Amino acid sequence: MSGSGLLVVDKPGGLTSHDVVARVRRVMGTRKVGHAGTLDPMATGVLVIGVNKATRLLGHLALHDKRYLATMRLGSSTVTDDREGEAISVADPAQVASVTDDAIRSAAASLVGEIDQQPSAVSAIKVDGRRAYDRVRAGEDVSLASRRVVVTRLDVVSIVRAEPWIDVDLDVECSTGTYVRALARDMGAALGVGGHLTALRRTRVGPFSEPIILGDLEDRGADALMPMRDVATACFPIWSLDAEQARAVGFGQRIAWTGPDPAGDPVALIDPEGEFLALAVSDEGAARYLAVLG
Repeated sequence: MSGSGLLVVDKPGGLTSHDVVARVRRVMGTRKVGHAGTLDPMATGVLVIGVNKATRLLGHLALHDKRYLATMRLGSSTVTDDREGEAISVADPAQVASVTDDAIRSAAASLVGEIDQQPSAVSAIKVDGRRAYDRVRAGEDVSLASRRVVVTRLDVVSIVRAEPWIDVDLDVECSTGTYVRALARDMGAALGVGGHLTALRRTRVGPFSEPIILGDLEDRGADALMPMRDVATACFPIWSLDAEQARAVGFGQRIAWTGPDPAGDPVALIDPEGEFLALAVSDEGAARYLAVLG
């Protein structure tokens, strides 16, 4: 069996996140592979993959904030809010041309902060047990409830006017659960000409911003993995155990909580040799284990 750890992969366009998982399973020779933070097939960039023991951590990793480089096209709206969908409206070219650079920057600025965002109808959100995109493809009219998200940055990097469109490059930082294509949709609506996403690259997920090219896995194999102890340091507060505490954790016994207490967030328990033993939270003065890795 291959080792355990994280892979930070540069997902190429045209592949689903599940396609990447399947490739990693083949290269690493294990079925125990999962991913955190799905990317649409059109999107490229940082995809965090867990292998073997690291799959137990995927739901707990500090991956709340993300950064993207995105290109939005003003002048047309699509059913998917990106270039993959059928156009549902096209603005008059003269109206598009009348949109000023200042108006574009103002529309971007209006979406910075805590906002209530309505997710794109063609999304993986479940409605009565079925994915929203499956309902849309079946011809149903789907309207999803708004959700609170945080957009930390929505900077206009460049504006290119190529009649009948305006293409706008954006630098986006946002909380998990934010749909960048919905930001493009809402900017286009605010400007009165419609908008959709034509390109999306994720450049950072939590602390991870230096992905490896998927093709390099064939040569590097398990050497490409971020070791478990490095995962602990990168993603969690650390509690260094003594030998007696480490022995108890190894047997699944609860120990008195004498570690850090970061407002209820998970803490990585490290043994005297530096091995990542478990992930735990403080619970009434004792350690409650979210994942035991030993």
